Order: sequence, then structure tokens, then C-alpha cells
Amino acid sequence: MKNNTKKHIFFVDDEPRVRKVVDKTLKRLGTKVSCFASARDCLEQLRSQTCDLLITDVKMPEMSGIELLTEAKRFVPWLPVLLVTGYGDIPMAVKALKMGALNFLEKPLEMQSFLSAVESALDGTAAFDPPVGKKLTRTEMRVLRLILDGKSNKEIARLLHRAMRTIEWHRDNIMCKLGVNNTIELVKQAAVMNLVKLPTNE
Repeated sequence: MKNNTKKHIFFVDDEPRVRKVVDKTLKRLGTKVSCFASARDCLEQLRSQTCDLLITDVKMPEMSGIELLTEAKRFVPWLPVLLVTGYGDIPMAVKALKMGALNFLEKPLEMQSFLSAVESALDGTAAFDPPVGKKLTRTEMRVLRLILDGKSNKEIARLLHRAMRTIEWHRDNIMCKLGVNNTIELVKQAAVMNLVKLPTNE
């Protein structure tokens, strides 16, 4: 990462232990780090300080990370934002991407992957590149849409009247074709490739 000493990262999480660990980890990159216990404290500083990257937890009291994302984008629309959550909520991930989140990371954070995501965000290289692969079949598209609706393999099997093992096989094929390793990456890649229409803010 070039000129990383000039970069200023805001990190928001209501857990003191998490703030301490992430603060120490991010400083390995040579960046300036400001940690906040609440979204409102972060917003106040965003209005007066330069910020190169905002990283926020999703599940917080008073104001959530997604609400913070919305407010921050109103007066700093170009600000890259990474969302972190311990709650694997796929519809929430889709909504966050639609609202301008750059990336969506799941807790517990694997620190090397976390640092790589941060470096990519600061370098402006965080976007996914569409993989060169086979097209999804009609059934795989149906399964993908249900995954993005937050349905489990069991629920999808029931809705499509298929065996759960068959759905698992389709899910593995989808991930392989899109070049992803987990559901969060799957959501982002599907959005980038316009395979599934993201919801509106209505």
C-alpha cells in the first residue's frame, strides 16, 4: 500500500475489546486510526476530520452500522465503507451493498484477511472482478435468488421440492462458477455481475 502513513481509518464498534484489538491490528499498516464506541460519535468527527476509510460494526445500540453508512454517504459520498457483522444476515448484506458499502466482512475476523480487505479498500482495488466461468443454469439462478433472500438449504429444498443434498450440490456449483468461497462473497459477486437485481430502497 502506497503512502499509507497519510491514511486515516475510522473504526466503530460498541465493544471495547474489539476496538482495542482492531486498533492495534490496523496500526500495523502504518495508518492513523480513530476508534469510536458509537455511530453518533463517529459521525460528529466525520464532519470535521479527514477520513480515508470507515469500518463499522453492523449491530450496535442507538444507531446501526447500516444507518451510519447511510448518514456518512450523505455528506461524504466518496468515502469507502467496510461493514463488519457477527450476524450472517444475507438480505442485510445485499441492502448494504445497494447502499454503497464496499465490502461486507463476517465476525470473528480473521486478521490477515481483514488487513487484506483494508489494504484493498485504501488502494481502491476492493471491487470484485467478474470471473471467467460457465453460465449458471436456470435452476442455479433460482437457487441463487433464494440464497440472496436469506433462505437456508433446507428452506430452498422445501420451496423447490428437491432433496437438501441436491440443493447443497447446486450451491457448491454456483460458488465454483462464480469463483467464491463463502456466502458473503457470493452475494457481492452476484451483485457485481448483475446476476440478481438488488432491492430498491423503497
